[in-house]
Amino acid sequence: MPAPDPAAIRAANVEELYRLRLPLPPSTYPLVWEAGDEVELRAVGELEARAAILNVVLARSFGMPSRLAMAWLLDARLMERVTQPEWHYVTSGEGDDRSFALHLEAITALAWLLGLTKTLDPAAPSGDNLTTLLPDLRTGEPFPTWRSRSLVAPRDPSAAAAVLDLYYCLDWAYLEAERRNEELPGMIDSNAIGQRRWALEWAIVFRGRYHDEPVGWEDVDLST
Repeated sequence: MPAPDPAAIRAANVEELYRLRLPLPPSTYPLVWEAGDEVELRAVGELEARAAILNVVLARSFGMPSRLAMAWLLDARLMERVTQPEWHYVTSGEGDDRSFALHLEAITALAWLLGLTKTLDPAAPSGDNLTTLLPDLRTGEPFPTWRSRSLVAPRDPSAAAAVLDLYYCLDWAYLEAERRNEELPGMIDSNAIGQRRWALEWAIVFRGRYHDEPVGWEDVDLST
């Protein structure tokens, strides 16, 4: 579908940053998309698979045995979707536990995109009930069983694009506020904002003259 007016979305999101008392990005801060571009979400199955994989990685960071994590992924037939860093972490614990634990906030954004949660509040951490919306790894809930019980209602791509632009601006604003040692508006920091932006950047696909084909999870560019 046609992407919304990028200038209007940016103006509204700058107002939201002002409301949150965060630093405002410069007027030259790039737009995420151009007028006339189209936008869509990745297939629901892709979103569900990524959320399920990150759920296993998160559980591994909190002590889930490697054997059980690998067995669940194999049974779910998701191994081919696991990235190399995730594979090394799940199988041998190679990597930083804290970095992988931060994926909780990426899962939060994916859950919002799938319609499993109502809001994606930039000042609040993930809800206490988030784990109940994901595959229950403690009981070994099969991936297909979780998919069948989840009341998935994917977000409108246009609305999702607006939230992506907000988090694109928030990413800059939180980092700048932390650099200035200014008070943040809530209980999360730039790491959480960056994780949510990561998930949104991966899940939302733009079509237009300046956009490349969708990239893999590890290839999402968060440098700007």
